[in-house]
Amino acid sequence: MSTRNDRGTGARIAFLKGHGTENDFVIVPDPENTVDLPPVAVAALCDRRAGIGGDGLLHVVRSAAHPEAKGMAAEAEWFMDYRNGDGSVAEMCGNGVRVFAHYLVRSGHAAEGDLAVATRGGVKTVHVAKDGDITVGMGRAGLPEGDVTVSVGGRSWPARNVNMGNPHAVAFVDDLAHAGDLYAPPPVGPASAYPDGVNVEFVVDRGPRHVALRVHERGSGETRSCGTGACAVAVAAARRDGTDPARTGTPVTYTVDVPGGTLVITEHPDGHIEMTGPAVIVAEGEIDAEWLTRAVEHRV
Repeated sequence: MSTRNDRGTGARIAFLKGHGTENDFVIVPDPENTVDLPPVAVAALCDRRAGIGGDGLLHVVRSAAHPEAKGMAAEAEWFMDYRNGDGSVAEMCGNGVRVFAHYLVRSGHAAEGDLAVATRGGVKTVHVAKDGDITVGMGRAGLPEGDVTVSVGGRSWPARNVNMGNPHAVAFVDDLAHAGDLYAPPPVGPASAYPDGVNVEFVVDRGPRHVALRVHERGSGETRSCGTGACAVAVAAARRDGTDPARTGTPVTYTVDVPGGTLVITEHPDGHIEMTGPAVIVAEGEIDAEWLTRAVEHRV
């Protein structure tokens, strides 16, 4: 990784480390989009033993400076160029949006209250409260038709296909241990349902409108939390429970426990979904460009 204008200079590049319900990220502030971030560099930075460590990377760029976000610049000044921990590009990350918004406020790029963040999944509205909680307007869920099945070991479950700007397969199980170790992506069929891979959520009930999940995130493995996954789970639970707001005319709220904390998900009758939870910045520093060059060369 290097700056596009200063290749080979050994320039040190600023970074921060943050998390949202323990879904953790390397944050690279780069307003003018001058930092080159090939997949191998992202994977090196997100390596938990040899790098900084993270489930993903948040590349902070002004929308007007990024070719994928220029069309959203009039609505949102900042673009969350999100990468999975393996370096692959992702459409959206709900916990990442909260951490991204927290960084913008902390750095003085935005004020508490309402702001907009551009993502590959569209422009997301965000509210940063004075108590630190952050609410993200996650848009509407898509519910593609067709049966989907998730399997682990000798067990299989029917799953709900939910799209939150990224794809999810939601399976309700009796015990979260049935998800197995989640080191590898759980088999999901048919393959045609998810041509670009899928995030898989295993869900148990904890009480009325209260569920808990484990998740295998596409490109990252099992993570401590998944914001879009929590939204997908709430949507699937509402349909299962007969509380679909579009039918009842009443908003429905689910508490979703994730291994790293708790998220609160509300779906409104018009289909819009809001996610509320915390975001934390734990450290900041500089990336040693010489180390990263060696790390990238080692991985190539």
